[in-house]
Amino acid sequence: MATMLEKPRTVAELLARLAAPPERVLLEPRPGTATEEDLLDQPRLCELIDGVLVEKTMGFFESRWAVTLNFYMELYLDENPIGFTLNGSGMCRVNPEQVRLPDASFFSWDHFPGKSLPTDEAILDRSPDLAVEILSRGNTKAEMERKRHEYFAAGTKIYWEVDPRKRIAKVYTSVNRHKVVDEEGTLSGGVVLPGFSLAMRTWWEKAEKRGR
Repeated sequence: MATMLEKPRTVAELLARLAAPPERVLLEPRPGTATEEDLLDQPRLCELIDGVLVEKTMGFFESRWAVTLNFYMELYLDENPIGFTLNGSGMCRVNPEQVRLPDASFFSWDHFPGKSLPTDEAILDRSPDLAVEILSRGNTKAEMERKRHEYFAAGTKIYWEVDPRKRIAKVYTSVNRHKVVDEEGTLSGGVVLPGFSLAMRTWWEKAEKRGR
């Protein structure tokens, strides 16, 4: 694979590096030249990858799962004020060339002196302690693998990859080490959210609850 300093010579090389379907790759600004300013000016929800704007894929179903998870994490943080969460529009800089938007994320106050948020910055300059990606139909295996590598390289401690249609979650504690939690299992916050637990059944029943 080309290094981060090499420019792809063909469209095929570009798509292979981005690991995203072509319909989500924006051609304006020209691939390889996009900046964080372009990202912030873009009306669509995008990530910045190697100077390319790549549209984020997330339907209402995935969004519902993400917001429900944030609800449970915020309940935990009410009793254990050790950090804060962001939703799927919260931008974080995982390295100088990449801006990601995990579907849900948690950041420890340990990284913020005085527990003060940088209110004048549109992009948070750090990777989450816990990053959560809710799989959408438009995600590719290679895309998720690349995200996982970037998060851990940037300091993320736990990464959850959740398939809401199968109602399972892969819990990664390193790039290649994970366990699968099925719909009858329970997610644990581990070293990041000590004492936090969420039964998968509780999560999906709330996320998919139908009106009376």
